[in-house]
Amino acid sequence: MKLYSYFRSSAAYRVRIALNLKKIDHELAIVNLLKSEQLEEGYLTLNPQGLLPALETDEGVLGQSLAILEWLDETYPQSPLISGSAWQKAQIRNLSFAIACDIHPVNNLRVLKYLSNELKVDDDAKNTWYKHWVEVGFDKIEILLGDDDYCIGNKPSLADVCLVPQVFNAIRFNVDMSRYPKIAAIYERCNKLAAFNDAAPQNQPDAT
Repeated sequence: MKLYSYFRSSAAYRVRIALNLKKIDHELAIVNLLKSEQLEEGYLTLNPQGLLPALETDEGVLGQSLAILEWLDETYPQSPLISGSAWQKAQIRNLSFAIACDIHPVNNLRVLKYLSNELKVDDDAKNTWYKHWVEVGFDKIEILLGDDDYCIGNKPSLADVCLVPQVFNAIRFNVDMSRYPKIAAIYERCNKLAAFNDAAPQNQPDAT
């Protein structure tokens, strides 16, 4: 199994965490987003969407992180990412989608590049854009979280796998995490686990 990854891709970061949690042997292949290697012919042949991550398996290639995570959960049931009652599973998905579908898409690299290169937005305005959409999302997520150790329950789930990379990026863009004590506590707790720490951007072979 091979994961095509870039150290600061939050979507690839999610998959790295899951592979570690499930202790799945895999190979990392680095695709440099800043050099637009995801748009080169060789990678587009593998993943026509031209996005990261991509997971190459014996069955073929998957190119959307949430699809990859659900496939991993069904194929490798150890350390499940989605578990519990039907209601708990729905809550896990609810938080995961709030992050992966509502916050992440408007702040990913191709959007930020479009703001800079096509719309000529300066760095200050771009950073304001980023912080605004993170804060809008985190304001709601903080309310949705209960008093559990993790997003839902007492062990990491798909929601935590999605949340931690988003918090990492929020910190990079100087979001004031003191406004979100529950989110910050979950982030800190997750990062004490080897599966999360080993997947962190600063611990990747391409970290710069």
